Amino acid sequence: MSATVPVDPGAEARWALRMVWRDLCFMHWPVAPHLLEPTLPRGLKLDTHGAQAWLGVVPFRMTGVAPRGLPSVPGLSDFAELNLRTYVTAGGVPGVWFYSLDADQPLGVRLARTFFHLPYFGARLWASHERGVTRYAGLRTHRGQPPLRFAAAYRPEGEAFTALEGSLEDFLTNRLFLYSTDRQGRVYRGPIAHRPWTLRRARAVIRENTLAAPLGLDLTNLGEPHLLHAERLDVRAGLIRRI
Repeated sequence: MSATVPVDPGAEARWALRMVWRDLCFMHWPVAPHLLEPTLPRGLKLDTHGAQAWLGVVPFRMTGVAPRGLPSVPGLSDFAELNLRTYVTAGGVPGVWFYSLDADQPLGVRLARTFFHLPYFGARLWASHERGVTRYAGLRTHRGQPPLRFAAAYRPEGEAFTALEGSLEDFLTNRLFLYSTDRQGRVYRGPIAHRPWTLRRARAVIRENTLAAPLGLDLTNLGEPHLLHAERLDVRAGLIRRI
């Protein structure tokens, strides 16, 4: 289980990219650590909570995405995103490891792959929000990649809360760094700055989910996921640095 690492006080001053995450659902399944450890690059250590690793699927919408000092651009700055992730540490610093990030913004996919070494893939994604319910579907269309699929509907329920330090909810959401690797296998770390998550419990119906198939896992066989919902979070991201 990871220790809490304070936010870098200089991260806010060095941020390079701003964005807003909307109508987000954290869908997490507990996974035996030995199933995920071989999938990580050298230099990263699997992070666990309650002796379990956690594999997450996170659908949401990105809005207002723009580099520092530049305005957002209609048609380019707003798009849907869907990621598959787990949690790792490097040098004692906890963060997120993304197995994949699907997006329906081709330019954003190219830029993220080039400048952040993140495994973004082109996809057709559909997201709608009506009467508190988000309906979300995706099909990966990236050249050379299998046509992985996801379809779900979700909504928040219960009162809003902020995760307590050390809780499972804190472990799954309070991640202020991301990790990535380049083609040579070199590991990079990038900071993410935002206020504490305002969370609610969630209810979801997942109709299709093959995102973990490249890992040899079928998430439909792992039982009901742990679900959390967030309506909005304003985020700033810094440039990655090799570690």
